[in-house]
Amino acid sequence: MIKLAWLFVSVVACAKSPPPQMQPATTALPEGVEATSLSGQPLRAPELAAEERAKRERQLADARAKLDANPRDAEAAIWVGRRLGYLGRFRDAVTVFSDAITNHPADARLFRHRGHRFITLRQFDRAIADLSRAAELRRNQPDEVEPDGMPNPSNIPTSTLHGNIYYHLALAHYLKADFAASEREFRTALDIATNDDSRVAAGYWLYLAQRRQRKVSDASALLAKLPAQPQLLENHAYNELLQLFRAQARPEQLAQSTDLDRDTVGYGVAMWRLLHGEADAASADLRAIVGRGNWPAFGSIAAEAELAR
Repeated sequence: MIKLAWLFVSVVACAKSPPPQMQPATTALPEGVEATSLSGQPLRAPELAAEERAKRERQLADARAKLDANPRDAEAAIWVGRRLGYLGRFRDAVTVFSDAITNHPADARLFRHRGHRFITLRQFDRAIADLSRAAELRRNQPDEVEPDGMPNPSNIPTSTLHGNIYYHLALAHYLKADFAASEREFRTALDIATNDDSRVAAGYWLYLAQRRQRKVSDASALLAKLPAQPQLLENHAYNELLQLFRAQARPEQLAQSTDLDRDTVGYGVAMWRLLHGEADAASADLRAIVGRGNWPAFGSIAAEAELAR
């Protein structure tokens, strides 16, 4: 059963990590296993529908051809790594990013993307090291729109390089229950957000990070500050959860049209139940998320982290 004290976990500072570019790409695992869950279970690449898999394989082949034609092209390496990730080949993606970092140790994009995949692989300390390095490399440089590998229906990117660096860095801290560090980085992500999709996503996690520290007044002020009727292309699930936290919706009213939405909404509802003292119901929600097996989703990783504490 979840203990309400989980809301206020004390965090011990981690030992200093080696420089990100010096870290081994991945640890040894049995063949076909991409990662180990936080409860010790082997995690294999999620199944894809045949047509979708074929499309993603073609996209990977195109990306590889560009990298083969110019092996030292950082942009080409990024796209090979991203395309591998979309196929569930997260360890291979990390290897590609690591090889590219050897040639481009000052390219923040490579650390940003490798850090994201270290989150997927449940290697949070490595993620924090990479994303912190990316933030350092981009300090005092202008932000830039980050192209989408899997575009929304409007084919309009909603995130930036700086925004993604701080968003993923904050998430990695959150997953380690370092809610103070998470709050700091999510606040940065919110401050530099350029559209409502980014504001809603960062605001949702920032709210949770504040509530986990008993900062009820700060969290309430944040809800009042976030756009009440945002113009969204993607992050509808996060906005519905914000409505839940504002007491303007009930859990059963939240849409869950995709696997990703089910995990996103499921985790947010579990946190809402926990904040309202419904520990047993929250525990059941978290176990249901993990049981669905969509393990690369952030909601699923966060559910694992809650159950593992």
